[in-house]
Amino acid sequence: MTQMKVAAVAAALLLAGCNSAMPPDGSRAVSAARAAATPGDLGLQAPGTAEAIETLALPPAKPLTPNPAYARFPTYVGTLGDKQIEMKLGAKTDERTGVHGEYRVAGASTVIVVAGDRDGDTLEIEESNDGTHITGNWVGKFAADGSVSGERMNADDSNPLPFDLKPVGSGVVPAAGTVAPKAPQSVAPSLEPAPPAPPAAGRALGGTSNVTIGE
Repeated sequence: MTQMKVAAVAAALLLAGCNSAMPPDGSRAVSAARAAATPGDLGLQAPGTAEAIETLALPPAKPLTPNPAYARFPTYVGTLGDKQIEMKLGAKTDERTGVHGEYRVAGASTVIVVAGDRDGDTLEIEESNDGTHITGNWVGKFAADGSVSGERMNADDSNPLPFDLKPVGSGVVPAAGTVAPKAPQSVAPSLEPAPPAPPAAGRALGGTSNVTIGE
């Protein structure tokens, strides 16, 4: 009797399973596709993810060191905000108003490169701390003594900081279209003996006075 009850219960469970609703056709394929889908395929990719991946794929930026080619450029020293800086700024050879160079904060071993234009007494340059991405903008005016002052801003023109730079020595970036005056050249002393001076009129030459003989 017990065995018959167990068999009846098993049969009932089997029939219940057969009478349950079947999933629609293709449901297994949909489930498999969802399991294999990535978050981006489901529209869950966070904004900026692609840009972040591209950035991570780039090699890390290396700090810039002083460029020996800029060592001969005019030097300016002064302040940027509350920091002491030194800037090397010279004219480009392939652009009429172009200037370029680099600057660094006092005590730093790395530099930030700059490039832009000087048009008359107006200076407009951009900076980059890795040589690729723009990290700041400079706008200033040159004074008659060669000093230049203005504001340095971030790449989006935010956080303006005043700067005031003065040329060291006589090095000044000339304005476009002007020719720097040449320094006067000193005459080297001659190693040859000086020629004798001509006799003055009315004085004796060799013990004999000048004589005018008339016709």
